[in-house]
Amino acid sequence: MLVRKSLKRLLQLVPGKQRFGPYRFLPFFFLLGGAMEWFMINVRVGRETFYDVYRRKRSERLYQARMEKTK
Repeated sequence: MLVRKSLKRLLQLVPGKQRFGPYRFLPFFFLLGGAMEWFMINVRVGRETFYDVYRRKRSERLYQARMEKTK
């Protein structure tokens, strides 16, 4: 219960409640999305980034589709 009250009080501190209503939190979500995108592009886990894995899987799927087509 203490955490809930603290969180509610913290959310009340965000300005723009009367003018923007619940949309006043949108800038936080845009920043969070940008930070996630930067992390996925630039941070390596092991030897690969998220996009390295994505590109490799996509090319593997295209190769498999071509092989299925030629059979």
